[in-house]
Amino acid sequence: MIEFIKPNLSHIKAMQNLVEDEVANGIILPRSDDEVATNIRSYLIGVENGEVIAYAALHIHSPNLAEIRSIVVSKNHRGKGIGSKIVENLLKEASNLQIKKVFTLTFRQSFFENLGFIVIPKTQLPEQKIWADCVKCKHFPICNEIALIYKV
Repeated sequence: MIEFIKPNLSHIKAMQNLVEDEVANGIILPRSDDEVATNIRSYLIGVENGEVIAYAALHIHSPNLAEIRSIVVSKNHRGKGIGSKIVENLLKEASNLQIKKVFTLTFRQSFFENLGFIVIPKTQLPEQKIWADCVKCKHFPICNEIALIYKV
């Protein structure tokens, strides 16, 4: 059975190992252990038999806007609805925090559309997102990710 919990600092190594291939392939932005530690409260992990098999983050940009980012599911567990469950839990957290909109940048447009997100122009994203995160991407400035938003 998969349990969705807030991670603690001892989970960072397993989280970094899980995302390693996606970072190497330019699917997910690299984050240092220190950056993960600083933002540990924004993550939600999926754990099965004590092993971290999935995670994502709800990163708050303003009182009305957050971002779902760094979503990853282990290769052995893909296609089982785990990613959807993490996103649904993070949307519930956003609602509890009274955040009005949650956006994401992704290569998996249909995954997020199936969860109720709609495509928006990237020009609607907060400028700090571009300068804080996007400049770290190996694809910057030629971004072919799709921006989507969910109204909570």
